[in-house]
Amino acid sequence: MEMIKNLALATDTTSATPDWMVVVMGVGVVFVGLVLIILICKIMGLFFAKTQKTKEKPAAPVVAPAVQNTVIENRQEIIAAVTAAVAEEMGKDVSALRVISFKKL
Repeated sequence: MEMIKNLALATDTTSATPDWMVVVMGVGVVFVGLVLIILICKIMGLFFAKTQKTKEKPAAPVVAPAVQNTVIENRQEIIAAVTAAVAEEMGKDVSALRVISFKKL
C-alpha cells in the first residue's frame, strides 16, 4: 500500500509547470533553432562565395553556332502533331486553330 502512495505522489501534476509555459518554451526553442539555422546558412554562404571567387577564371567568349537552313522532310506531320498538342492543351478543336508560321528556334 505504501508503494501505491509513493507512486501517486510521484505522478501528482498539481505542482507541475503550467501548460502555457510549456507552449511558450516549445515555440521559443523552435524559433531560436530556426534563427540559428539561418545564421549557419548565411555564414556558410559567405564562406563558399569567397572560395568560389578565388577559383573563377575568365571565361572564353562563347561563339554561337551558325544557323543552318536544313529542310525538314516531314514538316506537315510535325506541324500537325504540334497543332494537335496545342489544341488539346487549349481545349479546342484542331480545326479551330490556324498555323500562320512555324519556325525552328
